[in-house]
Amino acid sequence: MGKSKGARITITLECECRNTSNLNKRSNGIFRYTSSKNRRNTPNRIELKKFCRQCNCHTVFKEIK
Repeated sequence: MGKSKGARITITLECECRNTSNLNKRSNGIFRYTSSKNRRNTPNRIELKKFCRQCNCHTVFKEIK
């Protein structure tokens, strides 16, 4: 039997476009990604640049609780 993934936690990444009134938005709403991270090695919040279907461009996604 292998090791369990006890140290990994599921996180939600949310686009920062919800805080701005971007006029080029494709539609209303908030787009989110789900991912996992290692709790011990990354205690601070993650920021990744991913494609947002609402903004129709690549933006920074920040980890939310």
